[in-house]
Amino acid sequence: MLNEAKRIEILNVPVDMIDMEMAAERLAELMKTPGCSLIVTPNSEIIVNAGKDPELMEIIRSADLVIPDGIGLVYASRLLGNPLKERVTGIDFLNWVLDLLEKDGKSIYLLGSRPEAEGSLSVAEIAAYRMKEAFPGLKVAGTHHGYYKEEEEQDIVRDINSSGADFLCVALGSPKQEKFIARYREELGVKAAIGVGGSLDVWAGTVKRAPEFYRKHGLEWAYRFAQQPSRYKRIIALPKFMIKVLLSR
Repeated sequence: MLNEAKRIEILNVPVDMIDMEMAAERLAELMKTPGCSLIVTPNSEIIVNAGKDPELMEIIRSADLVIPDGIGLVYASRLLGNPLKERVTGIDFLNWVLDLLEKDGKSIYLLGSRPEAEGSLSVAEIAAYRMKEAFPGLKVAGTHHGYYKEEEEQDIVRDINSSGADFLCVALGSPKQEKFIARYREELGVKAAIGVGGSLDVWAGTVKRAPEFYRKHGLEWAYRFAQQPSRYKRIIALPKFMIKVLLSR
């Protein structure tokens, strides 16, 4: 049972020592567990931010599954003497989610990313369409863009619940997505919820995922920087993170 798997701490943030297969097994367990289970996918930037944001730290600590998304976590775990099994990217894990939901006849709700522009669908709607192309038996219970006002949140939660969705995928960026799930965790009728950052944009094709070579060698950050130089502030989070890990030894 994955419940017995080891959970290590990196800069006081818990991370499950799992590989993709173990994460998938845990997902199957969570879908049978009462209440709304929380799945988080921290990378180096999120771990650094959790050290400065007590609310985010507590959310991660309360999660039912903490997936080591960033390659920096793998390097850090080796430096700390507790090497993680492998990096489990959020977008790859989402593929396992979709596969499980399709096989079990369960449904998903997509929340986040840009709204529809004139003459086109929202990113979430396009992502839903392409997910159904890849997983024909998948049920998409509903979608909603992420550019909403704070006072609209309760209406969105009601829409999620009335849709009958079994799984909630939130793409609002961290920590907004994690805080949204945690804030309404007791109200949500889904079996599990996850924050997936820019994964809906990748599914919709509005953002290109790094080629396999970059992914295999842990260089997705370099590809993203080349595609979006404006992300430099986020890119430098990795060396800052590694320095903090070295100092923590």
